[in-house]
Amino acid sequence: MNAAEAAEAAGVLDAHRPMLLGLAYRLLGSRYDAEDVLQEAYLRWVRVDRAGVAEPRRYLSRVVTHLAMDRLRARQAAREAYVGPWLPEPVPTVPSPFGPLERAELRDSLSTALLHLLERLTPPERAVYVLHTAFELPYAEIAELLDRSAEDCRQLHHRATVRIGRDQRRFTADRAEQERLLEAFIAAAGDGDLAALTDLVAADATAWSDGGGRVRAARNPVTGADRVARFVLGIRDRGWPLTVHRTELNGQPGAVVVTAAGHTYAVTLGTAASRITDVFVMANPDKLPWAA
Repeated sequence: MNAAEAAEAAGVLDAHRPMLLGLAYRLLGSRYDAEDVLQEAYLRWVRVDRAGVAEPRRYLSRVVTHLAMDRLRARQAAREAYVGPWLPEPVPTVPSPFGPLERAELRDSLSTALLHLLERLTPPERAVYVLHTAFELPYAEIAELLDRSAEDCRQLHHRATVRIGRDQRRFTADRAEQERLLEAFIAAAGDGDLAALTDLVAADATAWSDGGGRVRAARNPVTGADRVARFVLGIRDRGWPLTVHRTELNGQPGAVVVTAAGHTYAVTLGTAASRITDVFVMANPDKLPWAA
């Protein structure tokens, strides 16, 4: 391949890069892994007979989907050795590296809460769910991408929806309500106000913290309003004073918290019915390269 052909191939990939990166990230929950998948997709793209590819976007979507599914299968053993809960890698989305998030489905499908739930699915279930829900592809087109029948894809989507459906109702608040609850959460935590914090949290709320064995974090999910509130205040008390930066993470209101000792946490919430249902705390520095 000469320089002109290489530049042309790279240009095609770059034109579709935001969408492809968003697809890979939604499938994997890891920006690092998603970038690796795109690099492998590029290598396959430059080797293929591109004159015979009628729709580069569809071809590249197929390659990215299959590479991501292979990676999902391969990392299951590594996940068993992971220290504590595994959470998706948070990504700042202002500006969005995944392209415009003008549709609610595109934005919501990036949320930490949903990506965490998607970990319950098999790779084919996750692929069908993401392609149909986030990207609004019809089952017939998904079938072509996955080498399955349209009816099979329809059944996979149904199973995925059932498996995450009950807990998906735990984060149904609109943007304004998310922002209000985050601001109240930050204020109560900053003031060390246990009563106010407990009042914000649903009775069956859960706090998840991912330290990856690199930094101190809860090894198991913390459940219940009082326990979640005390868990949050425990982080606050160990690191006071805190510096809090409001930001947007994964298309949702979020915060980056830096402790007096220099430890960094990325915080997002699951919210529904005017209460906080889930608190997601990313402490693993390997998953916060942008915050270094």
